[in-house]
Amino acid sequence: MPNFNLKLPYNPSGDQPGAIKQLTNGVERGLRYQTLLGATGTGKTFTIANVIQNVQKPTLVIAHNKTLAAQLCNEFREFFPENAVEYFVSYYDYYQPEAYIAKSDTYIEKEAMINDEIDRLRHSATQAMLTRKDVIICASVSCIYGLGAPEAYENTAIRLNVGDDIHRENTLGRLVEMQFARLSNTDLVRGSFRTIGGVLEYMPAHEEKIYRIEAPRGTIEAILQIDPVTRRIKKELKNVWIFPAKHFITLGPNRERAIIDIRKELTHRIDWFEKNGKPLEAERLDRRTKFDLEMIENLGYCNGIENYSRHLAGRKAGAPPDTLFSYFPKDFLFVIDESHVTVPQLGGMYEGDRSRKNTLIEYGFRLPSAKDNRPLQFVELEKKMRHVIFVSATPALYEHTHTEQIVEQIIRPTGLIDPKVIVLPITPKKEKAGNAGTLSQVDDAIQRIGEATKRGDRVLVTTLTKKMAEDLSEFLAEKKMKVRYLHSDIRTIERLEILSDFRKGTYEIIVGVNLLREGLDLPEVALVCILDADKEGFLRSATSLIQTIGRAARNVRGQVVLYADHPTESIRKAIAETERRRDKQIAYNTKHSITPQTIIKAIKDYREMLGLGVSVKDKDVKAMLELELVAETHDLKQVVKQKEVEMKAAATDLQFELAAILRDEISVLGKEIKKREKDTKTPGAPKSRRKRPPQHGKTR
Repeated sequence: MPNFNLKLPYNPSGDQPGAIKQLTNGVERGLRYQTLLGATGTGKTFTIANVIQNVQKPTLVIAHNKTLAAQLCNEFREFFPENAVEYFVSYYDYYQPEAYIAKSDTYIEKEAMINDEIDRLRHSATQAMLTRKDVIICASVSCIYGLGAPEAYENTAIRLNVGDDIHRENTLGRLVEMQFARLSNTDLVRGSFRTIGGVLEYMPAHEEKIYRIEAPRGTIEAILQIDPVTRRIKKELKNVWIFPAKHFITLGPNRERAIIDIRKELTHRIDWFEKNGKPLEAERLDRRTKFDLEMIENLGYCNGIENYSRHLAGRKAGAPPDTLFSYFPKDFLFVIDESHVTVPQLGGMYEGDRSRKNTLIEYGFRLPSAKDNRPLQFVELEKKMRHVIFVSATPALYEHTHTEQIVEQIIRPTGLIDPKVIVLPITPKKEKAGNAGTLSQVDDAIQRIGEATKRGDRVLVTTLTKKMAEDLSEFLAEKKMKVRYLHSDIRTIERLEILSDFRKGTYEIIVGVNLLREGLDLPEVALVCILDADKEGFLRSATSLIQTIGRAARNVRGQVVLYADHPTESIRKAIAETERRRDKQIAYNTKHSITPQTIIKAIKDYREMLGLGVSVKDKDVKAMLELELVAETHDLKQVVKQKEVEMKAAATDLQFELAAILRDEISVLGKEIKKREKDTKTPGAPKSRRKRPPQHGKTR
């Protein structure tokens, strides 16, 4: 098994060497809980990468949302290019859980759109855990939800070697039982196979590659890995593992046992309904469950099979479900990123799921055992915590009460210090004899914003309400300021475009409510204005204030203004912590003769990656492809194949917005191909005319 091999882009500096040593020693000494209290911009991910390299343990990194998990995954892939760095998040683009509203007698059927690429990455993650030890999985909190048992998943796998005798019908039967779909002459997709004479071709669930097993005389003569688009041979292999196409797999005796157990539970539950005068619920449960059992018996799978996971896995009632944690060995490293947000999320998943399931069970939509298809309770999750590192700039109460060692990382490699914090009144004070009066918070903020933008700096303004953010944005726009309002209704890709434009200077000011805290890396920001800072609550807690203050910590001119008439305890804590860090950072810089430098970071723009001059939202896909459809000199089918390669490469790099747009382009081009083929076949149809572009350069 390969070891973790960290490719150092630079050497640890600032507080990083000490933090790496302390955390490594903590893991080696068997400490259960440690906390990395790292200020914004101090390189916390790089520190964790060094710890992984030192302790050589499989690692699970949990973040509180998909975007942050993807960002961490890409960073760890850069640090560990030779090792398995995987991405595991919920595979739903859209998810409406099954539910019943008794008051209105409304049953809401489960509705979901599964992201095929994320499903592939989930399979890639679990297979990596079962086949190697040098694995880092970056996951969202969805990793605490039920997943198929690793024993069944692993024991069902088939290993084929060159030289093995292959029994064709047995092998094909096994593939069908493993939920592979048998296709004829159509292109293979993930989780499907086809046979041509003595040749078996299949595409596994975890990657977009075709594997060709050549056994013309019953003995495997060659195993080839083939590119699905070009059909070129990429590798010649000596052996290959075939894992199931789905995570919930139960074969043979275990399936028969599960079906018997489900029937017994069904009988008992129907008897209970009838004895309690609920014939409608009894009939409903009987019909639904028997339909599912018939599907499982004949196909090995049914919609909602996860609701029978307790029986399929043979677990006792109330036992915790198998999750991604079940695929890890007992001795693994567990990193919880932005723990002040992620830990509460992990703790809140169970109760919401439980309430919904109880209603479904009470009214006969599900068997009582469906309750065991659930996320882990937090106490169950704690039992799996052996070597935990909480990572946060603002550790919360849970971290402080459980951690055995707090490791501070306050000094930045760039020498940057935390921004200056100024507190000014919200309401204007009247002019006194000999003294000028003060401005209101909005008037003062506008004055400071004007001074900052003249210097070429960027500004963030946080408000308490959407209405105030909208009004302030409109007011600043009327003053000819380059401002944009950022809110939760804006689509992900549009948000990325706004932030790219913000960094480039198209916009100089962004106004928002709660989108300006964790995960935003904007080194051009030199001024942050926090309006109504003394209104205690979630948005103005000490943690939120410190996180927001950190948005100006990547710029040497960083300054934060808190507008408050009555300084609260949260404000006092935030300022005291910021001053403590500043004192330590200034002392370090003085001792080592370091001059702070603003972070220089390349601006990533999705529009440039797409070759567009304006925002994606302003041009539909058809318009984007107008030149391609009219002037393309190559066969459009070849263009589609090339775009498929680009789409899969983008998805592999976790650039899902780019992959989605390429997917839409492929769809439009496919319709155009069909239209042209139809025109060609139609008698008397005019031939399409195409202008030839210049022979040099690429068509865009």
